[in-house]
Amino acid sequence: MEILEMIRRWKRTLENYFTYRRAFILITIVFGFIFYVGPNFMRWLSQAKPDIEDVAERCLKERLRQFNFDFEEFNANIQHIPLQDNEKPYVPYIGNGVFGLSIYPDSPLYIRYGRTLSLPVYWHPIITVAGDSRPAKEATVIHYLTGIAHRFQCFSSGLYVSYQYYAHRTMAAILVQDISITNPTNENLFLNLQQLKLSNWPTAVSHTVTFQHGIGDHDYQAVTGMVEVANPNSDVIAVSIVSKKIPRTVEVKAHKSATLEFLTSIEYSEPIHKGDYAAKKDITENQCMEKMKRAVLKTRQNRQADHVNVWQNLWSTGVSISQSKAANAINGDKINATIYYVLSHVTSPYYEEGTTKERKNDLANSLFYAEGCYGGHHTLQADNLWGDLSSVKDVNITASKWLLTLEKQGCHNLLKAGASGVIQAIVLSVGSLRFSNQHLEFNIHPKFLHRDFLFRRIGYGNSTHVNISVVVQEDNKAVLYVALDRSDKFYYACDGGCLDNPVQLGPMKKQFPVKLTDPVTAILYITYDRQHMEDLRHAIHLKEVAEAPAHEHHVIALHKHGDHLGGLPALFWVSISFLIIVFHLFLFKLIYNEYCGSQDKYRTRYGKL
Repeated sequence: MEILEMIRRWKRTLENYFTYRRAFILITIVFGFIFYVGPNFMRWLSQAKPDIEDVAERCLKERLRQFNFDFEEFNANIQHIPLQDNEKPYVPYIGNGVFGLSIYPDSPLYIRYGRTLSLPVYWHPIITVAGDSRPAKEATVIHYLTGIAHRFQCFSSGLYVSYQYYAHRTMAAILVQDISITNPTNENLFLNLQQLKLSNWPTAVSHTVTFQHGIGDHDYQAVTGMVEVANPNSDVIAVSIVSKKIPRTVEVKAHKSATLEFLTSIEYSEPIHKGDYAAKKDITENQCMEKMKRAVLKTRQNRQADHVNVWQNLWSTGVSISQSKAANAINGDKINATIYYVLSHVTSPYYEEGTTKERKNDLANSLFYAEGCYGGHHTLQADNLWGDLSSVKDVNITASKWLLTLEKQGCHNLLKAGASGVIQAIVLSVGSLRFSNQHLEFNIHPKFLHRDFLFRRIGYGNSTHVNISVVVQEDNKAVLYVALDRSDKFYYACDGGCLDNPVQLGPMKKQFPVKLTDPVTAILYITYDRQHMEDLRHAIHLKEVAEAPAHEHHVIALHKHGDHLGGLPALFWVSISFLIIVFHLFLFKLIYNEYCGSQDKYRTRYGKL
């Protein structure tokens, strides 16, 4: 009874001090406190949880840490096996325009047929290390800036294996596989090396050859056969592959590491008549062995440095774009991945060993003569150029579409320069930049400048690089910034219509407004000929020139936040909905009490009479 009396007393106290209005205010304050403090509290709780990761998980995190920054900058792609949330399923692929392959153990080699590396040769060069019986934690990394694909295996025993694969840029016939095995355990380990090698290649003939390099003689396997091509003449290609024989097992002593390097040389002919194969076979095999002999004379460090330097030179030109949260928007991850795959299908003849000085001069002339490139709409609009990249077949299709588009849109001279010209052409196409009649013009329509852009190191002549930035300001208007990375002469620029005096460019950024003209013309012109630029204002016939209007707020909000409402978090709208429901419940209760309470009082009053 005392407990019931105490409960009644508390109830009367609450009814005296907490009206519905006070209760509503209290609920609002409590919910607001939870809204603002709750996320931080939950993060604190998650950090306070004990570390229950096993040895393999910690090992894999440690191996991937070196790539985290490049992954955030879209200069690398990380994939766990199996794929984790928010990871991109881009196939881990390497190529140099002569051959390409994915780094999966069952991947065949692909050689060039047509524009891309689309013809499979069923030799499977990828080597793997078999650890203990328990499955490993695995991940792959494609590092775009170096052209190297990495693979990591971490075992619960503490053993881990790191792989590096690359299709060499200066020795274009050479595939390099570097394997590093670390044994932190107290026991010596004997690990098996596995390679699928040959499958579904009935014409292949194999024999052993011996090369002398380093310390002693080394055995290599030479495989030569024909690959049929699908053309009306039923031609074939003579293909020869030379690779170092792998040992069945490798010993890694306790608390020690072992490093292995395996080279594979690939050589093949142009399509030939089947009757000419016997004569071409020996020539192709001898060329393949000669290239292997030259490759093994270099040190491991020099081989990798030469390869990485070429890729870094290629990536000195590029395009960056601000991140968009709009549905199906093309972002930096897809742009850099697509450029990497396209470049992997194109050779770099300027950097390849054996390229003569005369040939290099011809390649340089092709690179510097970009008249007419690029002639179409900016390629961010072309959805079919930014297709799926999750398989080798998808990569081949995407690369073929890009190379065809660039060739037919006036960039054929740049394509002759190899990968250096291809990346220039891609950057021009993304911004609809065009070299035309002694000047470079920026042809994109102002309505598409609702995101920030940076077009980096556009080649203009043999000694000049131009950087063009697009920045969307706080008022939702876009402005242009232009600077010269380097130059051999004076360069000038003017904005849309060229009505203002030419502005001399230099290493410091110069700002230009974005103007909308009627009829629509380029928004920026750059040239080394000042008189040509002054003449442009009389050659561009316009009805009207004005600053491009600011982009509408909902357009900017869509890209910044993923919706037209400004990007407020979902929890905010849940909170608002909750408060509206509580308010209406409170209002309903108030009306109910006023109505029903008055009726009860009325009955009570007349019932007492």
